Parts: sequence; C-alpha cells; structure tokens
Amino acid sequence: MELRQIQYFIEVAKREHFTEASHNLHVAQSALSRQIANLEEELGVSLFIREGRNVKLTAVGRIFLQHMEMAVSEIEKAKQKIDEFLDPERGTIRVGFTSSLAANPLPTVISGFRARYPDIGFQLKQGSYQGLIDSVINGEIDLAFLGPVPTQEKNVRSHIFFAENIVALLPARHPLAKQPNLRLNQLQEDTFVLFPPGFILRNIAVNACSQMGFAPKVAFEGEDIDAIKGLVAAGLGVTLLPELTLTDNVPRETVKIPISEPLVQRTVGIIIPNNRELPPSEKLFYHFLKEFFDVLSKYS
Repeated sequence: MELRQIQYFIEVAKREHFTEASHNLHVAQSALSRQIANLEEELGVSLFIREGRNVKLTAVGRIFLQHMEMAVSEIEKAKQKIDEFLDPERGTIRVGFTSSLAANPLPTVISGFRARYPDIGFQLKQGSYQGLIDSVINGEIDLAFLGPVPTQEKNVRSHIFFAENIVALLPARHPLAKQPNLRLNQLQEDTFVLFPPGFILRNIAVNACSQMGFAPKVAFEGEDIDAIKGLVAAGLGVTLLPELTLTDNVPRETVKIPISEPLVQRTVGIIIPNNRELPPSEKLFYHFLKEFFDVLSKYS
C-alpha cells in the first residue's frame, strides 16, 4: 500500500466521481482507476460501489476512509515537525484559547511575535476550559491560554503571566450603577446572567457569591461572552466577568463596577504538555510569551 494510493482513494471518496478526482489530482483517469483497483485487490475488499459515472463508498470503504484520513493527517504533522526542526522560524504553532481571552491579550501577543518571526504561522483553536487542557495533554495542540491557570493538573506545566480582577457588569439603570464599587451581597436579590454549569467562569461567580452567603438567582445562561453582555445591556440581569473582557469594550447601556468584597480574581497564563518537549516553533513562542509578560509587568 502506497501513500499515493491512499491520497487517490481519499480524493475519489471526496468527489464521488473518478473523472473529477483525476482532474483535481492531475492524473489520467485510467491511471487513477488502476491504482484504486490495485488497492482494492491488496485489501481484498471493494471500497466503492459504481453507479454509472458516480461512485459511493461501501460500508467498509467508509471505515477505511476514516482511518486513512487520520493516517494522512499524522503524516502531514510529522512532515511539518521535521520542517520545523530544519527551520524553526518557518513552522506552524498550534495554540488554544478560551473565549474570555480571544480579544485580549491573544491578538496583541501574536502580533508582537509575528513582528519578530513573520514566517511562522498559527493554527488557533477556541475551546472550553477543560477541553483545551485535554487537547494539550493528548497532543491536538501544544499550548493553551487559560484563565484561571490550572495548578493541580499533573499532565501539564503551567506558567502564570498575571492576575486580573473579576468585576460586576450591571445595566446602566440599575440602582447601584453609580456606585464606585460594591459588595457582592448587594446583588443577592438580582437575577444573574451566567455561563452554563461546568464553565469555569460560572464556577468563579458562584463561588464568589457563596463567600458572601448566597447563591445567585440565575435567570439566563449563555456560552458566549458577547451574548451575556447583550442580555445585561437589555436589563435582564447582572453578571460577573473578567476585567480583560471589558477593556475598551463595555457595552452601551451597561456599567462595570469593581467588587470590594470579596476580592475575586483569576490568574491568566499558558499551559504546555508535561510529557513531551515542545516543537521548535512552539518553543520560540513560549519563550517570547514569558519575555513579553515579564516586560509588561515591569511597566504596570
């Protein structure tokens, strides 16, 4: 079984048409048909059902396609890693992030890094908190921006860049909207707009309320920060959000107010795998991040 045969098979499966596949592969249709026939003979099964000029995968063909796509993907990753070792400044960095870090600081640090290493590319993955931790552990990505930074996960190494306050976001017409700050129990009679159960920012908000002796009355839930902001702007409740998510981005008809009690914060930083070495390009990015935030902390 040759890699070329696998690539031909995947293309025919995708196009469901030998002529279209041969045009896209820039090979003669007869040569393509011969390679597929050789592959089927080697495997001892039919991969396609011929329906006039079109073809459909057989049941075993669908199984074979699933595994071959994963195999080709792994081969491409291996070639990419070899290219990175040969020239780390032309690699591709796979990095994850949560939605609360999408607008700040991720674009700023990537822009700074690209100014220094313009030929390095990025594959960005937005995901849930636990999902990104799992992705780093199992090798889908090599680094992830998280807040708060996990400190008890033995399979990743964590580096904290800074801590930020969690603040209250209130409708502009809320009775406490003109307060310079507030104690969290002043909101115990309000309805809250929070992330769904299982989201880390939901846990932070619920735990903060618990410290002040009450459970928040959750009227609305949303998985998107902008949606939560919009519900607050519509006067449908109050929420607690990381201050970074409101930097230059406080919606109209809302106000952000610092929380004086309890002190609610989260750490922000990055995780990398504990069981494998970072590829060269990712290593450049990791060291750049530490340098970037070290310099930033000296001026803040």
